[in-house]
Amino acid sequence: MTLKPKRRRPDINIVPLIDVLTILIFFFLMTMQFRELQALNLTLPEIETAGTSAVDEALVIGIDVEGRFYLDGNRVERDELTAFLADLRPVAREVSVLLMADEDTPLREVTFVMDHVRKNGIDRVRLQSR
Repeated sequence: MTLKPKRRRPDINIVPLIDVLTILIFFFLMTMQFRELQALNLTLPEIETAGTSAVDEALVIGIDVEGRFYLDGNRVERDELTAFLADLRPVAREVSVLLMADEDTPLREVTFVMDHVRKNGIDRVRLQSR
């Protein structure tokens, strides 16, 4: 009688597999961006005359949530900003303005800046967005 050795089925240890899967799940949960999705029934307008998105040297005007103004990162008052823009009138053709406003900034503050920039002859104005 010949004895054949019994074939043993290989043991598969699933503990390392579970460890790796746990780490991957943890990694993906930590790196995901949880955003609250809001859907509005809007038809957005097409912009056929949009310029290029090339960034050149620009005067940066920022507006925070409370409506405070910042000129190239420095806090300025409303009348200081209007006086500075008025001083730029002689060189208005060479100046471009990048307007950065928080998404919760009141619209009246954004329109105030846009109005004074245009009143002083500066035509190159861009709004920063995400």
